[in-house]
Amino acid sequence: MQQTAAAAGDANFLRIERLSKRFDEVTAVDEVTLSIARGEIFALLGSSGCGKSTLLRMLAGFETPSAGSIFLEGSEISALRPYDRPINMMFQSYALFPHLTVIENVAFGLKRHGWPRARITEQVDRMLTLVQLKPYARRKPHQLSGGQQQRVALARSLALEPKLLLLDEPLAALDRKLREQTQFELSTIIKKVGVTCMMVTHDQEEAMTMADRMAVMDSGHLLQVGRPNEVYETPICRFVADFIGNVNLFDGTLEEDESDHCVIGTPHGRFYIGHGITGVVGQAVSVALRPEKIELQQQAPSDTRFNCLHGRVAERAYFGASSLYRVQLDTGMRLQVSIPSTERHAALIEVGSEVYATCAPDSMVVLTQ
Repeated sequence: MQQTAAAAGDANFLRIERLSKRFDEVTAVDEVTLSIARGEIFALLGSSGCGKSTLLRMLAGFETPSAGSIFLEGSEISALRPYDRPINMMFQSYALFPHLTVIENVAFGLKRHGWPRARITEQVDRMLTLVQLKPYARRKPHQLSGGQQQRVALARSLALEPKLLLLDEPLAALDRKLREQTQFELSTIIKKVGVTCMMVTHDQEEAMTMADRMAVMDSGHLLQVGRPNEVYETPICRFVADFIGNVNLFDGTLEEDESDHCVIGTPHGRFYIGHGITGVVGQAVSVALRPEKIELQQQAPSDTRFNCLHGRVAERAYFGASSLYRVQLDTGMRLQVSIPSTERHAALIEVGSEVYATCAPDSMVVLTQ
C-alpha cells in the first residue's frame, strides 16, 4: 500500500484542478485540470493568446487564479507569494543582469536567500559544470552567444534547487540551427538534475523533441494531452490535427462502421480505414491524412475503389531529406505529399505529371469533432 501511495504521489506531483483566470470579460484559462508526474518534462503547446503563458504565470504566482486550485506534492500553493513557492521560472528574455558576470548571475538568487558563502561557491561551480560554462565564468552576458546566455539562465534557475522549473518559450531567442541543437542539450540537463519541468511554447518541434508529454491548448482549454507521438498520430479533433504538423483533411460522411474497419465517403474519393469508430452511418466526419503517409505513383494501381486519389503535380519543393509535392486533385483540392529521399539519384516526379496518391488503411485517422 505504501508503494501504491508513493506512486500515486509521484504521478500527481503537480496537480491543477479546475483552474481559471479571467481578465474582465475575457476568460484566458477556463477550468483546466491536469496532473504532472515527478521528474516529467511537460510542454504546453498553443498559438499566441491561447492561455498557456497565463497558466504558467499562475503556477509561478505572478497571476492570481480566478478559481481553482494548484497542488504541489499535495500542498495547496495558490495563495503563496511567488518567492514562497519552491518554483523557479526561466523567462524568454533570460533576464540576465548585464553588469554581472556569469558567476555573479548564477549566484544572485543564492545570495538573496542567505546561503553561506562556501555553499554558494560550491553550488555555482556545480551548476556551471552542469551547463558546461566554467571557462566562461568571468564573462558578462554580452560576451556570450545566445545559446550560452540561455544556459546561464538555466543554471541560475536550477541553482536554488526548485521542485518545479517553469520555462517560458525557452528557445525562442535562438536561431533555428542553434535551437535544434539546444533542444537536446536542455532536456538532457533537466533530466540529469531530475527536476520536474513545465514549459510553454508555440513551436511544435520544440515540444515534441523535449517533452515526455504535451498538451495542445486553445481558447483557454486543454484539447488533448498525451505523449508527442500519440498526439501526432492520433489527434482527437480537427484543431489538434491541423496544429501539429502538416495534414490533409477530407470532409465526408460515414458509410460503413464495423469493429475492424469503416468507410468514409468524400467528394475526393472513398477511404477504407482499418478500424471502426462506433459512429452512426450518415454522420459527418473528417479524415486526417499526414503528407508522409501518402505514396505517389504515375501508373494507376490495380484497385482504385478506396484510398486512391487522382490528380496532377502542381508544385514541387526539394528539401534534401525529402521532397514536398502539392497535387491538384480532380476536385480542385491541393493535396500535400512528402516523399523521403531514400536514394541519392531517385528521379523526381515532374510538375504537371499525372499521378495517383495512395495510402494504407492504417495511415488515416477519423475525426468526429
